[in-house]
Amino acid sequence: MADAPLPAGWTLQQIRDRSGDQEAVALDPHRAVTWVGDVTGVKETLRPVIVLGFHSLCLVKTVDHTWYMGSLYENGSIDCWAGCNSLDDGLRGL
Repeated sequence: MADAPLPAGWTLQQIRDRSGDQEAVALDPHRAVTWVGDVTGVKETLRPVIVLGFHSLCLVKTVDHTWYMGSLYENGSIDCWAGCNSLDDGLRGL
């Protein structure tokens, strides 16, 4: 999506190069995103500001500046199951 936000200081090509996925895309952050990684089974709705798609995986930055890794489903929803210290850590973890 042409108008989807990217992380400050990053280009889409830099994200593709760092992740090794030349088909990575910036996605519209207006979608259902849920944190499901809590060991208690409690789910939490997250408020994304940036969503980067890597086929069926994604990285999500929330309004509190936290990065998460998760699964991107065909309907556009996301279940996040891991936190990331930074975008760079998330990209290496893909």
